[in-house]
Amino acid sequence: MTDIRIHVRASREYDVVIGKGLIAKVGQLVREAVPKATKILIVSETNVAPLYLDTVKGSLEGEGFEVEEVVFEAGEKSKNIDTIARMWGVMAKAGFTRTDAVVALGGGVTGDMAGFAAATFLRGIDVVQIPTSLLAQVDASVGGKTGIDLPEGKNQVGSFHQPSMVIEDTDCLKTLSPDKFTEGLGEVLKYAFIMDKELLKVLEIYEDKGNLQNDTQTLTDIVKACVADKVEVITEDEFDTGRRQILNFGHTIGHVIERDSNFTKDHGVCVAMGMGIIADACLAAGMTDKATHDRMISLIEAYGLPSGDGITPDEAVAGVMNDKKKRGNTISLIVVRNIGEAEICPMDPEGLRIFLSRR
Repeated sequence: MTDIRIHVRASREYDVVIGKGLIAKVGQLVREAVPKATKILIVSETNVAPLYLDTVKGSLEGEGFEVEEVVFEAGEKSKNIDTIARMWGVMAKAGFTRTDAVVALGGGVTGDMAGFAAATFLRGIDVVQIPTSLLAQVDASVGGKTGIDLPEGKNQVGSFHQPSMVIEDTDCLKTLSPDKFTEGLGEVLKYAFIMDKELLKVLEIYEDKGNLQNDTQTLTDIVKACVADKVEVITEDEFDTGRRQILNFGHTIGHVIERDSNFTKDHGVCVAMGMGIIADACLAAGMTDKATHDRMISLIEAYGLPSGDGITPDEAVAGVMNDKKKRGNTISLIVVRNIGEAEICPMDPEGLRIFLSRR
């Protein structure tokens, strides 16, 4: 299978490389992406590092890079300033300069933090993303959003910092636990609902939904479609002031559910819940028809994800008021009236409470 390259035209131009066996070629690809670098910091976590760290490190050293590493405890609870400070400290002690780089090896949490460390060390050095989860491959690794959490909310501190390359080895998806693979499907479904009717058809007609993780060709096609969708959106709106906000479908409520669970519920699962809640509210408000609503709910559940949660309208509104996407007293809620067509609906807190109360 030939590697796929999708070019991103943003404030920094770069390629997303998708294919099998790319982990073994990381050194070559990183050298292409950051030719002036001499030192590399690999950032990974305790679930991913045992699988891939030695291979990635050996490949980088084979290309002549001096390699440092930071491995943090897996999970959203590590996504804080203390972990970032460890990364800064390792780079400072090793004498990293502005021509050196960070390599993010892991899922969305790893990518967010490694990107933020790179964005802030010496006021900005290069980062190469190597996403190993489905969620990170289809969404989190592309587009340059980086950040950490605060007790008050998810991704409250961060920056836009585009990577120099994204390396997506689809073989990594085979090593995910079933739960972690299913989580990533929440973001896949999001793209189908907000903008990609062809992807929706693929997901609907795919017969052995429980065996998708083992279907390399279909998975590659899905990853390619989602990356292409995201690249289209960020090319138009890199800094999230317009159309890019549609990528937050399900996230506004999902982030509240995720935080209120003390991050015991996975991000993609919470996104699925959020999409289902908004679909229910849209149906109750007459903003979508029953056929569209039922089509979304059925597909969410067909792929093993929940389509709702017991969160109350008051709890949702209270949580949303700490969301980074809020502008002043206005919440940009993303709705889908017709599949493939997302819409930004500004609401004030009371309007959102009423909207959610109807479902």
